Amino acid sequence: MADRETTLLAGRVRRIEKILGTPLPPLRHPSISPLPKTERDFLREAGEDLYWNDLEWEKLTQEERFDEEFLTAMTFPGFLAFVRGLLLSEVMPDSPVPPSPAPEVVEDLLGFLAGRVVELGDNATEGDRDERDQKKVELEMTSRLLDLVICVLHDRGPEDVGKVEAALLS
Repeated sequence: MADRETTLLAGRVRRIEKILGTPLPPLRHPSISPLPKTERDFLREAGEDLYWNDLEWEKLTQEERFDEEFLTAMTFPGFLAFVRGLLLSEVMPDSPVPPSPAPEVVEDLLGFLAGRVVELGDNATEGDRDERDQKKVELEMTSRLLDLVICVLHDRGPEDVGKVEAALLS
């Protein structure tokens, strides 16, 4: 991850902690055993594909727009379900496979999202008006998604997520 993405992520964590009035707890579900690079890369790429698919679906349908605001959790359902799946630490008692959380993949996806925010911010003034408007929308949605994934990674509940979203809208 590049310096700008790392700085952006650290700033987002500090901002969320300030909004919540408490430090984000350390990861509750550390990786049971680190994934081999090929598996980690495969899962990161799968998550990136889900981001692009969810984003493209929203571009086509504009279903999750409400009074010029976006319902981020509903815009990226596949991506967020994937992230939550990567953090599962409990399985059904009759499951033949034990849980195997992979928070390192979620951290990789946070780096991807931070990179998208930086890239979209850098290119916000390029293109015609429609392209600039689309980049602005993507920047806003991806920025909110970044905050939401940070909250999910640190096991923040719906109440805390609501506080973060409300503070960002005001």
